[in-house]
Amino acid sequence: MPNDRLRDALTRKGLTPAELAETLHVDPKTVERWITQSRTPYPRHRHAIGAMLGETERYLWPDALSPDEATDAARSELVELYPHRNSVQADLWDRLLANATREIGVLVYVGMFLTEQPSLIKTLRGKGKSGTRVRLMFGNPASREVIRRSEDEGIGKTSIPAKVRNALAYFHPLEGTAGVEIRCHGTTLYNSIFRYDDEMIVNPHVYGFGAPHAPALHLRRLSGGDLFDTYAESFERVWAAAKPPKW
Repeated sequence: MPNDRLRDALTRKGLTPAELAETLHVDPKTVERWITQSRTPYPRHRHAIGAMLGETERYLWPDALSPDEATDAARSELVELYPHRNSVQADLWDRLLANATREIGVLVYVGMFLTEQPSLIKTLRGKGKSGTRVRLMFGNPASREVIRRSEDEGIGKTSIPAKVRNALAYFHPLEGTAGVEIRCHGTTLYNSIFRYDDEMIVNPHVYGFGAPHAPALHLRRLSGGDLFDTYAESFERVWAAAKPPKW
C-alpha cells in the first residue's frame, strides 16, 4: 500500500523523490520504497522529512510510534496550562502574533479581548499582505448556539449576540484585505482556538462561566504528537461550514 500522504506532501512542496533522497543523503530507491511500499524511515529521517514538509511524523507515518510514544509526544506539546484564560500573559499573545509568518487562525464567538493588542488591525493587515494566511471566525449572532451560550452564562439571550456584532464591526476594516478571510459559524463552541503557525492557545469552555475564567492551554506542535493537530483539525471542520458575515 503506497504512502499517499508522503507523496502528496512532497508534491505540495514541489519536491521530487530524487531531491528528497539527495537532501537526506540516502539512495533514491530507498525514498521510492518509502512512498510506493509504505516503508517506514528511521526516526532521524522521519524528523528531517517532517520538518522539510511542514507535516508531523504522526501524520505521515501513523503507525511509526507506539501508543506510549505517541502519548508522551502529545504531553510534550503542552507548554503551559493556565487556570484561566485571563492568566495568559499579554506578552505571550504579543509574541505569538508578531512571530507568525504562515498561519493565523482565530475561532471564537466574540474574542474582543484580542483588541487589547496594540495596532491589531494594522498588524493583521500587514501579515495578510506579506503572505500569512489569516482566518478569523466569529459566532453567527443570529444562531441559536450563540444565543444559548449567552443564556448559559446568565447574561440574557441578547448580550453575546450584541458583543459578536461589536466584534464584527471592529474587524470589518479587514474585509477585502489580501490574505485575510472572515467568516461566521453557528457551531457549539467547545473550545476557542487561537493558532499562530505551530503554536496555539486553546480555551476550553466551562458551562456557566465566561471564557476569560475558563482554562487555557498553550500548545506547541511536535512532529510525533497529535494534540495540536486534534485542535487544528477541529478548526478546519468549523471553517469548512462557516459563512461570510452579513455586514
